[in-house]
Order: sequence, then C-alpha cells, then structure tokens
Amino acid sequence: MNIWQAIIIAIVEGLTEFLPVSSTGHIIITASIMGINQLAITKIFAVSIQFGAILSVVVLYWKRFINSFAFYQKILVAFIPAAVIGFALNDIIDAMLESVTITAIMLIVGGVVLLYVDKWFKNAVESEITYKNSFVIGLFQCLAMIPGVSRSAASIIGGLLQGINRKAAAEFSFFLAVPTMLAASTYKLLTDLLQLEISDLIKFDIAKIESSFALIRAEDLKLLLIGNVVAFIVAMLAIRFFIDFLTKYGFKMFGYYRIAVGVALLALLAMGFDLRI
Repeated sequence: MNIWQAIIIAIVEGLTEFLPVSSTGHIIITASIMGINQLAITKIFAVSIQFGAILSVVVLYWKRFINSFAFYQKILVAFIPAAVIGFALNDIIDAMLESVTITAIMLIVGGVVLLYVDKWFKNAVESEITYKNSFVIGLFQCLAMIPGVSRSAASIIGGLLQGINRKAAAEFSFFLAVPTMLAASTYKLLTDLLQLEISDLIKFDIAKIESSFALIRAEDLKLLLIGNVVAFIVAMLAIRFFIDFLTKYGFKMFGYYRIAVGVALLALLAMGFDLRI
C-alpha cells in the first residue's frame, strides 16, 4: 500500500463511517479496485483509521462531551449490548466479515428499509433521549455486527422507532460510535497488528508486548498516521453534511445508493473478483 492508496481508503472511511451506507462495503470495493484487498496491511489500516473518524465526533461535539455526567451514563448504557455481544460472538462475527456476499445482501436489504423509514417514522418528534431509549438504541447497534448493516443506520432507526427525531437520533448515533469504535478498533489492532492476546495484557507480559511493538514497520506507522489525519478531516465534513441532508431530505436517497452498491458487489462477485479483505 502506498501513500496515495492510503489516502483514498481514508477518504472512503471518513465519508462512509457515519453515513447509513456501510463503510465495510465501500472499503471492500475501493481496496479491490486498487488491487490491495489481499494485503495484510489493508485490513489493519482500515481498522486503525477509525480512530481519526472517532476523533472528529469528539471535536465537533466537544461541548456535549463536557456537558454532564448523565451524557456519559446514557452512552455507557447504549454501549453495553455491543460490548457483551461483541465479546461473546467475536469468532462468529469475524467469520461473517469474510463473506462479501453477506455484505452485499445486507447492503441491499438495508437500502430497501431506508426507502420506507421516513414514511414509517414521520411522527418521530422527541428530542430527549432517556436511559431506556439509550439501551434500545444500543441493541439495534448490535445489528451492525453483521457486515453490510450500517452501524449508523441501525442505531438511528433504533431511535426513530422510539419516537426520537432524525437529528437527535443521528447525533446520538455519532456519540455512541466513540466507545463502540474505540473498543472494536483497539481490540483488532492488538490482536491483528500486534499479535497480542488479551491474556498478555492482563498478565502485563512486558517482554511479549515489547517484542510485538518492535515488529511494526516505520513505513506502516507513517501510513496509519496519514490515514487517521485524512479520515478525521473528511469525517468532520461528512457529519456536517449528513445532519443537514437528513434533516431536509430524509433517508430515501441513501436507500437507493445502498441498493446500487450492493448490486455492484454481487455483480463483481459473479464476474469472479476476489473481494475479501
């Protein structure tokens, strides 16, 4: 992976992470087009640049993050389902991530759902999110463990289902992304990049940890740094665009777009392309 390929992947991550379109499907297509989908660094890179996207939420909504203790409590309540289910079903989730077919199908299914979301939840007007709302939204977020199901879309729909308006549901989805993506990305980097086990960290095996860090190439660190900076900038722009667009126009255009991407993935698979990352 060269610098330009890293920048392109980071742009795709920043654009799609917080939109209801599934960043996974877009990174698969982009990496495959550039011929880097089978490189070991690609999967690690795609996970690591999520840190830049996470930081964009904190910077854009910094006042919310210093607002009140109740804010963090609600985020924690919403995060618990993903933490428990993600840990318990980690091997199953990893196996599903290898299936581009599942990703493509869920892109299409999710797209069809988004075509009707605005009609189904046109009476969702509440702006205050309770602890119960938070927990239900967290349960819906768990659907995104299936590749092709957008974390953003799943959690927003979880809010709409409870009468929360589109703007409030979308913003809570962004806030919830911080602990969720941070935990998932950190875990993947420890196990995939550093080849560490959780037991190594619990035991604080200094020798094992130091030897793992020593294996990281300076070139890879440079790519990871550039990728995170690019993802951070692009994600900030994407979040601002999404809130304005969602408030004015709703989800339908995202639904059509998801269906088109899902069909494109299935077509590429039918033509024999190896799209796995």
